[in-house]
Amino acid sequence: MNPLFTIAWRSAWNRRFTLSLTVLSIALSTFLLLGVERIRSQLRDNFSSSVSGTDLIVGARTGSTQLLLYSVFRIGSATNNIGWKSVQALEANPGVAWVVPLSLGDSHRGFSVLATTPAYFTRFRYGDRQSLALREGQPFSALFDAVVGAEVADRLGYHVGQKITLAHGSGELNVAEHADKPFTVVGVLARTGTPVDRTVHIGLDAMEAIHLDWFSGAPLPGVHIPAEQVRKFDLTPKNVTAALVGLKNRAAVFRVQRWVSTYPDEALMAILPGVALDELWSVVGVGENALLAMSALVALVSLAGLVSVVMAGLNERRRELAVLRAVGASLRHVIALLAMEGAMVTLIGVAIGILFAVLGIAFLSPWLQAQFGLALTLGLPTLNEWLLLASLLAGGFVASLLPGLRAYRLSLTDGLSPRI
Repeated sequence: MNPLFTIAWRSAWNRRFTLSLTVLSIALSTFLLLGVERIRSQLRDNFSSSVSGTDLIVGARTGSTQLLLYSVFRIGSATNNIGWKSVQALEANPGVAWVVPLSLGDSHRGFSVLATTPAYFTRFRYGDRQSLALREGQPFSALFDAVVGAEVADRLGYHVGQKITLAHGSGELNVAEHADKPFTVVGVLARTGTPVDRTVHIGLDAMEAIHLDWFSGAPLPGVHIPAEQVRKFDLTPKNVTAALVGLKNRAAVFRVQRWVSTYPDEALMAILPGVALDELWSVVGVGENALLAMSALVALVSLAGLVSVVMAGLNERRRELAVLRAVGASLRHVIALLAMEGAMVTLIGVAIGILFAVLGIAFLSPWLQAQFGLALTLGLPTLNEWLLLASLLAGGFVASLLPGLRAYRLSLTDGLSPRI
């Protein structure tokens, strides 16, 4: 073993209680940096994988970010709906291969309700063009069938055959319930890590059926249509919130987008999901950059603590360093000794921090998935994470050079002369 390494190790071990605080601070800064970076990268992956395989999202004319938020992420509400005739005209466009209409507005115990067609389960894609899969049951076919997302089923304990009641409007308080028209859960979707997990899916005709005796968000006074009689009415939707569109040829995307924006019967707009996601992330990304900056500041404070601890220890090690110099230790040896000591402290702190990060992801991942729909996965460090670890190690080594230079400047007689 290298004698210099042995001396550095024994010197550090003699001051293990003092250095342990520095090791702990470096470990915590490593944990914060890796944790924030992993959450940032996983959040972006989850964010960008919420919808794929959809060429356009069509809705009433509004902001592209707002249309994306309520149609994909179930956040906010539409300023206006689009008429059913517009959806049919869109389907008839020669460049369009398929259209999946979406109707939002109701909820169930805080979860969004999405009315759509059975084509949603075959056309909708997420992640790397992955199809939706059923964990149990089947897609809805009867009028009052419902298919729930994985998080809805897990948090509310639902299973196939469960009876549920929807409520008008969004939010936790189900003040205006459609209690007279209950639904039966016929399917539970496999977990996707997207807003689909937190959604109850029903048919468009079912959305019309539960609102037959409603007007402007309230029940019609003195009017009640039982569930057994709703099939006597025309349940063709009058309007929908938005529509997912797939094209026969992606080269026609701008032509169809222009057709939508110039549609004469009503004001519509079509957005490219990927472009809108980038725009939305440019706003959301400010917060994650701030978290990363705060973690970097914590790391700088930890390295500054390493410098201060080693510098403070120089006074206690005056005689040790003077003896080394007296027996012929050169500038290179003195600096290398203290730099190696600092590097060891940094390396141990980084290793403990990595262990903290792995355990934190393992234990917190189920909770984050349940509470926020964020799927954290354990895996090999990404390029950014390797760069962060390398920066910490390099910073610890560089920080240790400063005490080394200071130690060499101490005079030999200052270290060997007894203090009075």
